[in-house]
Amino acid sequence: MLELIVISTLNSVLFGMLLFLMASGLTVIFSMLGVLNFAHASFYMLGAFFGFQISRWFGFWPALLIAPILAGIIGAGVERYGLRQVHRNGHVAELLFTFGLAFAIEEVVQIIWGKSPVDFRVPPLLDFPAFTIFSTNYPAYKMFMLLVSIAIFIALLVVLKRTRVGMIVQAALTHPHMVGHLGHNVGRIFMMVFGVGTALAAVAGVIAGPALVTQSNMAGLLGPILFVVVVVGGLGSLPGAFIASLLIGFVQTFAVSMNGSLSEVFGPLSPAYASTWLADIWNVTVAQIAPIMPYVLLVLILALRPMGLLGTRET
Repeated sequence: MLELIVISTLNSVLFGMLLFLMASGLTVIFSMLGVLNFAHASFYMLGAFFGFQISRWFGFWPALLIAPILAGIIGAGVERYGLRQVHRNGHVAELLFTFGLAFAIEEVVQIIWGKSPVDFRVPPLLDFPAFTIFSTNYPAYKMFMLLVSIAIFIALLVVLKRTRVGMIVQAALTHPHMVGHLGHNVGRIFMMVFGVGTALAAVAGVIAGPALVTQSNMAGLLGPILFVVVVVGGLGSLPGAFIASLLIGFVQTFAVSMNGSLSEVFGPLSPAYASTWLADIWNVTVAQIAPIMPYVLLVLILALRPMGLLGTRET
């Protein structure tokens, strides 16, 4: 039991930090542009496939640097020549644009790399157990993923809160005209933030690709949970996205690791319907309902606190 708790806790923090690595870019983009980028998870997928292809040519470590830069350049181009052009038509046009972009990116990935999973492997330098807990070996690569996620989280906070660039970005969120009058190119700032946000998603893709399955539908598998994180944490709130990411990471990971049925978990609270269809529901295991638990949390948050945990505007 103790082994299960320790391993699940490590996996929960790892999954939560990966979610935050993606949600942080989406949160910053929404804070500045006021649009939920439905194609954000597609840049996570692009990062994974770019990382796979570049790693075949030059190795994993150059791929970890080059792939996010390429995805960030594409993201900046999307903002400059796409979103900026449809912005004058309102938020609905922006949402439809990013929604269509997500499908377009998925189709391009399928054309180039196919629909089958690709063989994106863990680099040999990190292909060993970092430590052993109760006879269970914990991979060194997972610890690397966790450390990279934490380092980027700290760097992002420092840049936004302690540097001149961060001050200009935050000022552009609320007073873009004033920032423009001070001589800063607000349009360029928007483009830079969108590019950095998509690059962060690509970093998550590169480091998660070897550990998870790199395939053309990976954006669709993780994208909905990403929006759950952003809404639960509060639209535009970076600390809220961090808390929500860890919360969802713990909820889903621990639920997957539990083999007991709902009747065993709730015990005396379970209804005694032995001969009705409700008995089948209470015999469902907690692991089976784990995929829907983040969305149950989303419904509860929207019902009880529509602005999210740390948000300042209602969703």
